[in-house]
Order: sequence, then structure tokens, then C-alpha cells
Amino acid sequence: MDMKLQLILLPVADIDRSRAFYAEKAGFRLDHDHAPNEHFRVVQLTPPGSACSIAFGKGLGLAEPGSVKGVHLVVDDIQAARATLIGGGVMVSEANEMGPGMWFAHFEDPDGNSWVLQQIGG
Repeated sequence: MDMKLQLILLPVADIDRSRAFYAEKAGFRLDHDHAPNEHFRVVQLTPPGSACSIAFGKGLGLAEPGSVKGVHLVVDDIQAARATLIGGGVMVSEANEMGPGMWFAHFEDPDGNSWVLQQIGG
């Protein structure tokens, strides 16, 4: 039996600000933005090349904005990934080697949800 992780819910304070950050700065693909009524809205985006998406919105019963920490984005080339994010306006830490061939860099969304770029090998 397969168990595929395909969606991570992120708690955010401002839906439109977060949508702009992820779509325009981080380069995530906007999959949908659906608001069937004034009490519910869901925005779903997917990082380039990922099978797993993120979602945030209104009426989802999420935790405090900024409380998701350490979500990893595994990349083949951490310097290229950093350059792409920085080019979009995202503040990304320097890449640090944490062991032989294990590189990490960090960034946060406007609410403080934290992300880790991870490169293993190379």
C-alpha cells in the first residue's frame, strides 16, 4: 500500500500576502484559489517539480500563523535554488555544509513558517 504525502497545510495571517509570496517570490505554481462563500477559502500551490503541495486559507481550522517549522525542499543544486529564490525577492540564508555532501539553507514566509533547502550529494 502506498502512502503519498501530497498536501501540507500552512497557517497564515494574510491569505493574499501569502499567495503573493509563494506564487510571485518563491515561484510555486498556483493550483487553485477557491472561495465558495465568505467563511471558506483555500489556496493551493505546488513547489516546482514537487508532488506535494501546500494549502492555506480561511475556515481550515489551522494552528497559529507561523507555527510550521522546518519543511524541507530537496534540491539537486542548492546554489541554483538559492539564486532563484533570492531573484524572486526571498531572503535565504547562506548554504551550509552540515556533513559530507549535506547542504542546507533556510528561509521563512511572511508569517514565520520556516523552510529548509536540502541538497544531499554533490
